[in-house]
Amino acid sequence: MRSPLIAATLGLLLLADVAQAQTLVATSNIIVRASGRTIDFTSDTTTSIRDSKVVREAHDDAASFVATNGAIRGAQLEAAFDTLRTRVPEARDASDQTLAEAILAL
Repeated sequence: MRSPLIAATLGLLLLADVAQAQTLVATSNIIVRASGRTIDFTSDTTTSIRDSKVVREAHDDAASFVATNGAIRGAQLEAAFDTLRTRVPEARDASDQTLAEAILAL
């Protein structure tokens, strides 16, 4: 009588481990894709933009923006967007999401 209960419990634990592993893989894939997009943008501009105080101060706002899919837009982030689009020609056509991810990657 205990054997089926133990087998069922072990089966559920195994399924939970598989589900957790798949979630980890999905999360890793999202991070890698986001990093790829930001690296493409930041590779040529990192040195000059990293020194910008306006862009550095927008890091927390950029994190909130990315985490909420653009629902939270802080004043420092808006200033950083303006700075980036003014100083970096590649940034003029970039989406706000791409710019926020680039700020996080700095």
